Amino acid sequence: ALELIDFKNALEQFQNLVEKMIIQKTKEISGSYTKDDEEIDYEKFYTTTQTLFGPAVKHQNVQAFFRKVMSNPDERPEWLEIFGCFTGESDGMSSPSKESMVLLVSEKRQITHSVVKRKDVIKGIVKVPLQHFTITASQRGVLTVFSKKRKSFFSYSFYFHQDPTWINGCDFLPNLNYVVAVTESTVILWDYKSKESQSDGFVIKPMKNCLLCVSTVTMADNLAKDTILMGDDKGYVYLLTITSDDFIMKQSKAEKESQFKVLDSESFNIPKRKLHDDWVGKIRYFSALKRFGSCSTDSINSFILDDIKRLEDQLPVKEFSVPKGVNAFTYCGKAKVIVTGG
Repeated sequence: ALELIDFKNALEQFQNLVEKMIIQKTKEISGSYTKDDEEIDYEKFYTTTQTLFGPAVKHQNVQAFFRKVMSNPDERPEWLEIFGCFTGESDGMSSPSKESMVLLVSEKRQITHSVVKRKDVIKGIVKVPLQHFTITASQRGVLTVFSKKRKSFFSYSFYFHQDPTWINGCDFLPNLNYVVAVTESTVILWDYKSKESQSDGFVIKPMKNCLLCVSTVTMADNLAKDTILMGDDKGYVYLLTITSDDFIMKQSKAEKESQFKVLDSESFNIPKRKLHDDWVGKIRYFSALKRFGSCSTDSINSFILDDIKRLEDQLPVKEFSVPKGVNAFTYCGKAKVIVTGG
């Protein structure tokens, strides 16, 4: 309660400061302003704002707010922008109170845990809402799960050292409860629940072409199986279904110094179809549409949107052509549109 009272006092002083700035700028425009000791320049505005709110405000947000006021005093920005929060146009719904917006600011957290080393980069990041965690995969083989529990983040990761090739993407298998990742020649299934020193899982290999992306096919059933889509550097899209029985029936002995069991890719039925004439840059399944999408820098078959059954037959697929191809795409259910970026 005391913090809330202090914030209200600080906010009131801040709004008074902005009013003085607007009056000053309006007089400058009309030519009636005379400089005095009360003049508010950027340095004074920044120092006062820092004093009122402390480290909660960032330099770039203060600078942007000041520029907005000075460039157009009639269209004053919302005070929320001083914290880097921006409000959209009203859609007729009641807007949250200022106090609740302050709580949104206070919930921002920065993860300081370093999951990659020098010269390594994040190649995939997937949010898993039902499990309340986020998965990242680094190019050199570090898979990490960030889980939010007890109002704090913790992470557990392991370094996949079996395959010297790079990891190109990752996703989550909701029914089998595994993290899936693809390298140039293998499919990794990581049991993230195992201890870091005893990480175990499965490796499906060898894959003939270089795998570049992966996506889980989300179905309504709760069977002990998951289906994944993969794209490669030859324009092929693969459909791989994995069941819990596969972990028992098809595994070979674990390799030395690792708990990962090898599954022979030849023992799986993996339908594939060539949909693009260039690399498959991204693949994703849209459960709302019951369709998958895949894109490529191919100028003719740039974007495909169709049923996964098309991967097991040779019927025509719905395709979209863009000069120089498509590098990224996403679907918005509310607007019912698909947006592509080339």
